[in-house]
Formats: sequence, structure tokens, C-alpha cells
Amino acid sequence: MSDQINRPEWNATAYHRVSNPHVAWGRKVLARIPLRGDEIVLDAGCGTGRLTRELLEKLPQGRVVALDVSDNMLAAAKAYLLPRFGDRVQFVPADLLRLPVDGLFHGGFDGVFSTATFHWVLDHDALFRGLFGVLRPGGWLRAQCGGGPNLARLMAHVMTVASQPPFVQHLGTPDRPVYYSSAEEAADRLRAAGFGEVETGLEAAPTAFEDLATYAEFVRTVILRHHMEALPMQGLRERFIAELAELAAQDVPAFELDYWRLNLKATKLTQ
Repeated sequence: MSDQINRPEWNATAYHRVSNPHVAWGRKVLARIPLRGDEIVLDAGCGTGRLTRELLEKLPQGRVVALDVSDNMLAAAKAYLLPRFGDRVQFVPADLLRLPVDGLFHGGFDGVFSTATFHWVLDHDALFRGLFGVLRPGGWLRAQCGGGPNLARLMAHVMTVASQPPFVQHLGTPDRPVYYSSAEEAADRLRAAGFGEVETGLEAAPTAFEDLATYAEFVRTVILRHHMEALPMQGLRERFIAELAELAAQDVPAFELDYWRLNLKATKLTQ
């Protein structure tokens, strides 16, 4: 999520199927949250709801507001969650930089949970100010996103392929609209937004895929959807991913993505 107007939509069906790495990372974040079970929590960037479900299971007397900018993601999350959780989950279509405060829970959230989302937001100062504003005093933020040197090796491969014909005329210098903060920058921004008890840290999370096909589907669906949108024909998209996979096959280990996760912990202090 981010300053995301006019961005390509997600293929929610494919994302739900291939997002196992994100779910595994998110479970670690959930495991570190001391929940009573009756909290009201904002899931900031709920995606298709796989982790929202696990959060709701930890809140048998609580509620979750599942927020995402993607209509496709929210539709998938509704189909996945409503049959089991009913009115204990509310769905809000919104950009994290434009939180609809009146449409969220009145009185403030007990906590904000987020994984694999904040790096899509280009203005982290505004992001953290907005999240601080929707928390009640004593409320907590627990989040994880891409940070530091996240996917640097992959993006070097992308630049190599994108600079060659026939891709260069469509991609130019291909930028992904992401921001990978350092742990120190994130801590400073959280404190500037008003948070206390701030803890941040980078964690290496290399993620290997068993073969070319699974690697290609993941990269195409999760990481390079903006590049795919810029290429006008399906044949060009397939060729781009095939050439990228050839480079990934030479990595050691082959078909491994050089993920780094930025862990964020902070509290809206009562004084």
C-alpha cells in the first residue's frame, strides 16, 4: 500500500496461492504480540486475509478492521473471512496515507498490525503520523515490511534485462514504487510521529524456490506486477520473466530471493 492511486491492481487469486513466505513472516510478528483476546485491531494492508484470519483467531472476543487499497484483495478477503467471522471483521477500502478516520473504529484502536505493506508507502513520516492518530493511548504498533537492502540482487537482474531490447523501449529505467527504510530511519520517524518504546531491526529472510516455474510465478505476481503492466503484450511479459529466470538460475543458491524484513515495534504512550 502507498500513495497508490493509478497503480496496477493485484491478481488476488494468484497472490493468495503464492504468498506463503509473507504468511510465514507474518506469523512470527503475530507470535510476538501479547494479546488478551478482546482487542480491536487495525490490519493495515490485509491483502487476501490469510493473516487476518490468524489474527482473528487470537481475538475470540475482539474485532479487526481489515484495510487495503486494492479492490481485488478486499474482495478475496471478504470471501475468505466473512463465512467464519461475520461481523467481527469489517472491510475498509483505503490508502494508508489517506485513512478515513470517520469510517474506522471510534475511540481508537488497541493495536495496528501490518506485514508486507509499509514498503509500498513512499512517505513514512505521514504513514506513522496517521497510524499514531488512530491508536488509543497505550495502543501498540507491530509491523514488518521490506527494508534495507531488500531484493537488491533481484533488482540488479531486473535492470540488466530491462535495459536490453525489446524491453527497454517500454520500461526505460524500471523503478518499483517502493521505499525500503533502514532500521535507524524508521526508529527516528516513529519517534517523530509521537511513538515511544520504539524498537526496530532488520532481519535477513532469504527465500528459495524449488524450480523455475514457482520462482517465475512468484516474481511475476508479487514483485514485478508494475513491470508486467508496462509491457504491452503477453509474449513480452513471458519473455521478460524467462530471461530474468535465466539469471536467477545462476545465483547461488539458484532461484533464491534476497529478502530483508524490517521489524517495527512502538507504543502510543499515555503520557
